[in-house]
Amino acid sequence: MTTERITFPGHSGDALAARLDLPDGPHLATALFAHCFTCSKDIPAARRIAGRLASMGIAVLRFDFTGLGHSGGEFENTSFTSNIDDLVAACDYLKSRKMPPSLLIGHSLGGAAVLRARAKIDSIRAVATIGAPFDPAHVTHNFQDALPEIREKGVAEVSLGGRPFRIGKAFIEDISAEAMGPAIAGLRAALLILHAPRDKIVGIENATRIFQAAKHPKSFVTLDDADHLITRPADAEYAADVIASWASRYLELKPPAPPPGAPEGIVRVAEADAGGFLQDVNSGPKHHVLADEPLAYGGTNRGMSPYGFLAAGLGACTSMTIRMYARRKSWPLAHVWVDVCHDKVHAQDAENNSTEKIDTFRRIIHLEGDLDAAQRQRLREIADKCPVHRTLTGTAQVLTELADP
Repeated sequence: MTTERITFPGHSGDALAARLDLPDGPHLATALFAHCFTCSKDIPAARRIAGRLASMGIAVLRFDFTGLGHSGGEFENTSFTSNIDDLVAACDYLKSRKMPPSLLIGHSLGGAAVLRARAKIDSIRAVATIGAPFDPAHVTHNFQDALPEIREKGVAEVSLGGRPFRIGKAFIEDISAEAMGPAIAGLRAALLILHAPRDKIVGIENATRIFQAAKHPKSFVTLDDADHLITRPADAEYAADVIASWASRYLELKPPAPPPGAPEGIVRVAEADAGGFLQDVNSGPKHHVLADEPLAYGGTNRGMSPYGFLAAGLGACTSMTIRMYARRKSWPLAHVWVDVCHDKVHAQDAENNSTEKIDTFRRIIHLEGDLDAAQRQRLREIADKCPVHRTLTGTAQVLTELADP
């Protein structure tokens, strides 16, 4: 993933700071991310979701709303409506680069903002919300004691998350007047609602009301015991995976053409956790799995080990080869499955005169159907002709080079 640091003019002309996360391969679609109330574009959940989508070929623009993070302007002069206008300005910027967004993602109040902004962005095909309130005025419970002062003086300083913010009267009046129901009912886009039942900031009843107001296609996925800010890496990873898988159904991503010399395209393996061994494995925009090591070897056991993938490749290729042969012969093979295990044994135990250890894959083939002994034996012989078997038992070549920095 390549990240560009950019700025673009917001609703009031102030420069908004943004990051545009771009795929390393072909660009297939674009998403626009709206962060939570008084948060920023750089919260862990936003980074993780952006990285996951970029690995699928979906570019992600995440920016700081006016007066927040590294963006210009005064927060006290902003409102819920101005947040929506900032989203439209972000969309205009993306259009100027010929990459109009087709996916909106909003976290907390940002989720309410993307639901409202959808009507102003024609290119949107799908909307995903994370811990979003049905009523934007819900955020005022964070500074309930300051509301009288805000209404009397027009502005007041409040502490949110240990940081001071000046909130103006226009913001309070704006969110109080918002009616989300009609906007959600008229969304005209696929909707994914992600919410944690134990969310103490925005209760789960908000997700219920959003879901009830929306028309199909709509989906709800629980985030279990995640907190409101999705601070745990595992929760952010899960949310990213769900959004990525769901979005691929509605964005109609077209797989990129394979590069010369790679008829099946490129498999990209990217580190997901620098503190462990977890890896994101992507084969084109539609196929994603995790690779890891067992707990005993310092991993988190959230995916198969590298040798597990190697064994899976052998088993899958064996099963496919047997099926193709039986189909061509019109033999009554009802079902086939293959058990594969890997070990390292002394070469002499494998009828080899060398004293070094070699890799051994033990493969047990299960055949079901009204097959006679000759047919079963022939299918056993055919198993040795599967391409992966030949690769493992032949001489493979691995060419390695460093990419330019």
